[in-house]
Amino acid sequence: MNELKNETFTFIDLFAGIGGLRIPFEKLGGKCVFSCEIDKHCRQTYQANFGEVPFGNIRLLDISKLPKHDLLLAGFPCQAFSIAGHNKGFQDERGSLFFEIREILKHHQPKVFLLENVKGLTHSRQRDEWEIMLSSLEDCGYQVNYQTLNARDFGLPQNRERVFIVGTRQGNKPFIFPKPTYQSTKLGNILESKVESKYTLTSRLWKYTQERKKLHKKKGNGFGYSLFTPNSPYTSTLSARYYKDGAEILIEQAGNIPRRLTPRECARLMGFADSFKIVVSDTPAYKQFGNSVAVNVIRSLAKQIIKRYFTPLPLKKSNKFQHLNPIINETHAPTQLPW
Repeated sequence: MNELKNETFTFIDLFAGIGGLRIPFEKLGGKCVFSCEIDKHCRQTYQANFGEVPFGNIRLLDISKLPKHDLLLAGFPCQAFSIAGHNKGFQDERGSLFFEIREILKHHQPKVFLLENVKGLTHSRQRDEWEIMLSSLEDCGYQVNYQTLNARDFGLPQNRERVFIVGTRQGNKPFIFPKPTYQSTKLGNILESKVESKYTLTSRLWKYTQERKKLHKKKGNGFGYSLFTPNSPYTSTLSARYYKDGAEILIEQAGNIPRRLTPRECARLMGFADSFKIVVSDTPAYKQFGNSVAVNVIRSLAKQIIKRYFTPLPLKKSNKFQHLNPIINETHAPTQLPW
């Protein structure tokens, strides 16, 4: 059996968002040798926190020129597999981006990969796509394990279920998922003591939000706002649409209309440290954190992956790496790049 221990490791960060997957692996000794993210606001945040601008459109990559890497990380687009995205799966262009990952795995054969997506990916509506994904990954020479993990079971006050897929090259030990910590959580622990009035809903929006919930209730569905207090053990799931009205997570205010979470509170709700720089306006910030991963969950997964397959590098004081030049497949590159 070919063991992967006693080696330092490098990794690539695909569909990187704002780096939620990167942070734990980097802090535990890994070195990121390539990152990729198409959203311009995410790229701005990524640069501010990691000192490099990710490559843009993954479809323009010449994968043969990617740096060698031991680990592939990817939080590939989830909208195509979610209810909000109408469960279009591979019929949605974003859903087909999974196959870009497959081609990189097939060509570079990293020792381990970690993928993240919505738990709806494994449901009956997406069963065909799910089976295709699993068989595609296995055909690349990997044994594949997956499990749905909830952020609230790993010390974050948020009910956020996501499916995590870990693949190891055939012949290595199968991956064993980390056990939940079941730490006690309370929403008040991540709330700011002073919040600007702009985060309080206007009376007009609050009235509309209440009326909309009543309408949905008459229709027999559970859509509508959710109200929480500092003593709530956890919130509902933070989504990318939070910037619209904040309805899924509203905070009670004594003698006042409820308020949204602030971007910093959203960062904390996702497990980002206060040292993480928020360099964009509120709207893209809400989208970024709503689309990100729960860092606490990734940290537990990272520890397990490293313990089982790698020896971590000495911890670094800085997570800044030299900027990596984009690798463009010139045969498919347009004259005007789309970012």
